[in-house]
Amino acid sequence: MQSQINFIAQFELVRLFEKPLTKKEITDFALMAKDGRIDVADLLTLNFHQNEQVAFRSSWILENVFLSYPSLFTPYAFIFLEKFSLQKNLSCCRNYGKILALMTKKNASKELKEIIQNIDTKPLVETVFTWLIDEGMPVAVKSHCLNILANLTAKHSWIKDELLETMDFLVDKESIAFYAKVKQIRTQLK
Repeated sequence: MQSQINFIAQFELVRLFEKPLTKKEITDFALMAKDGRIDVADLLTLNFHQNEQVAFRSSWILENVFLSYPSLFTPYAFIFLEKFSLQKNLSCCRNYGKILALMTKKNASKELKEIIQNIDTKPLVETVFTWLIDEGMPVAVKSHCLNILANLTAKHSWIKDELLETMDFLVDKESIAFYAKVKQIRTQLK
């Protein structure tokens, strides 16, 4: 007799994500997605849950799915990219920024490169620039924004000049960590 997969429904995920989770639990939930117990589409939906902690924890799990099981994430890449600009939860923005930064890297998978190449990335660029200049945006998110924009200069050459000007404007307003990241991005853009 074949064992049945114990699927976790979205409403049950909400209940589970309402409480604090450890890094190990986040990793375990990502593994449950790989095993088919959690639907990645449910995670994407929960990334916009009204309870900010449920949204954050589900986006943290989504990031771990992307990092640990990229082929599981890839079929949902279009949905992720469509929803990217709708993300307003600052904690989720960090996870979303990291995922998009990795999706746009030179060493991203062939499938992800094709997706990025074949979609209209202008709305993403607009959102990322908005996040970058937002004074309330955490520096970790801004760091991912710098990577995303630098990575997308291959598709949109005009980003380079805009990004350099924006970095010049922000460098004195942000932390030392931001300054170090700007230095790294300037090197990448040369």
